[in-house]
Amino acid sequence: MKLRPLLFAFLFAVALVAMSCSKLSAEKRSLPLFWTWMDYRPAMNFDSICSIVSETGIEGIMLNAPTPHDYRIAIDIAHKYNIRIFAWLWTMNLEHDRDSILRNHPDWLSVNRRGESLADTKAYVDYYKFLCPALPEVRDYIRRRITEYCAIEGLEGIAIDYHRFVDVILPTTLWPRYDVVQDREYAEWDFGYHPRMIEAFQKEYGYDPRMLDDPSTDEKWLQFRCDQITEVANEIADVVHAHGKLMAASPFPTPAMSRQMVRQDWGRWNLDIVFPMVYHTFYTGDVSFIADCTIDNTKQKNPATSLYCGLMVTDGDEMFRSMDAALNNGAQGIAIFTVNSLRSPSMRARFRRYADSLRQERALNVAIKPTMASSDPDPFRKPAIMAAVKERIAANIARDNMAPQQINLGDFVFEKEEGAAKVYLVKEQNTSKGFRVSFYVYGGILSGWNVEGL
Repeated sequence: MKLRPLLFAFLFAVALVAMSCSKLSAEKRSLPLFWTWMDYRPAMNFDSICSIVSETGIEGIMLNAPTPHDYRIAIDIAHKYNIRIFAWLWTMNLEHDRDSILRNHPDWLSVNRRGESLADTKAYVDYYKFLCPALPEVRDYIRRRITEYCAIEGLEGIAIDYHRFVDVILPTTLWPRYDVVQDREYAEWDFGYHPRMIEAFQKEYGYDPRMLDDPSTDEKWLQFRCDQITEVANEIADVVHAHGKLMAASPFPTPAMSRQMVRQDWGRWNLDIVFPMVYHTFYTGDVSFIADCTIDNTKQKNPATSLYCGLMVTDGDEMFRSMDAALNNGAQGIAIFTVNSLRSPSMRARFRRYADSLRQERALNVAIKPTMASSDPDPFRKPAIMAAVKERIAANIARDNMAPQQINLGDFVFEKEEGAAKVYLVKEQNTSKGFRVSFYVYGGILSGWNVEGL
């Protein structure tokens, strides 16, 4: 007889969990197809912004607001326009509470292979202040912060961002901005060497990665750092799901790419939704990059995760070719960075027509288009990329005041493979000027290219 109350309690708990899972599943099925990222500030006219967002055909906003109170105000306004709000939260990189943590807990900051802490050194930009994921106190701080946001009524989910290490490799288009060439992993940008991270790794594997000739080649050390980030992501997911909300993330383009570039193995995260930032303008500049990444993401993501595609807003037809490349290769929907960049009324109207057309398709139970294709890292099978390489060569020749009427390139001759780069030599026939062209492949994806005059 004494077992019956225990059995009832157990069955009741199971029912609650089932109801929660059923609710989350139903919410996932009805997710908006079009989203945007957006910063919120108390002084802004958020009502007017929501009106524009709604008119553009976007029904979901990943919102970055300074405080929970700001979210409560924003959510009430957004709901007038049937817009769903996720909290867009930076996790491993500090944002709204940056000064407080730097002042009170400088020992929480990440350390690079040189032994330099972000508490007193800079990686690329001043706001890169990443925490060390191996510290229990850092994990506790993040969980408490997430719990605070999960308590906001009307907030439908948490979308984490900057959940990674500092970029050990930047996209090639950003190299000139920071005056770097990252043809391999350099100690200055290779983070994850906090003393307590090293201590935890040594306890598990019995050696110090700093003692290796080249720590970047050690698979155990790479995976250990990825696992630390994954563990924190899944701890966050536990908190989010316990509050009956959806868990999302905005990671780098593919799990395999981001694992190499920022130690972010997001295919192993317990996400309901993922918005990989497939910003082709940062990488190859060609829409084929979006197709390649989306193809790989359908295979590498957590099977329980709904796949969207995060796109940088571009002008004219390219914006719609980009969305086609994602949706035709397995993406469930689109997130754009950001709706503010759809500046002209005609562009917003065209976006609305595109969004309405997709919604109509889905309402008719037209399935997400499967793809049997494979991603292709061969640049010579990508006409747009080779045309851009030729254009870069032409610009280089023009700077030397020796531009012929027509650029005539000879054969691309393979020179070497070095790290992620395959390097070719080519000569412009009319001027006899030689060039070295490098193509960079990360995680099996053609991720960038560079041209140097000889």
